[in-house]
Amino acid sequence: MIDKKKIAAVVTNKGNKLLEMSKEKPVMLVFLRHFGCIFCRDAMRELGIKKETFQSRDVTLVLVHMTSHDIATDFFEKYDLEGFESISDPDTQLYQIFGLGKGNFNQLFGLKSLIRGFEASMSGTKVSLKQIGDGFQMPGVFLLHNSEIVGSYVHQTAADKPDYEGIMDTYLKVHN
Repeated sequence: MIDKKKIAAVVTNKGNKLLEMSKEKPVMLVFLRHFGCIFCRDAMRELGIKKETFQSRDVTLVLVHMTSHDIATDFFEKYDLEGFESISDPDTQLYQIFGLGKGNFNQLFGLKSLIRGFEASMSGTKVSLKQIGDGFQMPGVFLLHNSEIVGSYVHQTAADKPDYEGIMDTYLKVHN
């Protein structure tokens, strides 16, 4: 359950209020790690590939990041996601409202993260030494509809790969 009062004024880069958007159709809110993170870049690559999936299921994708909209727009263009809405949260207040905390050493640099980081780099995902955002912030995914969380995935490690389609399908099967 989210505190609707705390997010009532949250707007996207296109000026749309998050809660109002969720009343029109489901909104998948993807909270990203910092833009230098290989797992963030891998998630962006995957979201770019799956963008038609969101559209075919009539789900609005909104990306939450920790930088300015200008920097984010340039970053999103690299993954063919420039048209999607985003929310700038450099102070990570929205991350905190949704219960996404800071990662500990094992969550960020543990064996699972090292192995998956290696796998992602072998598949062509590039890491950047330029950290844009809080390097300790953990990511997450939330599906909102009618101002309520109806599906979610909270990362246990920075290396986790959420099943975006599974989150959507679980909710949509029940409500369609």
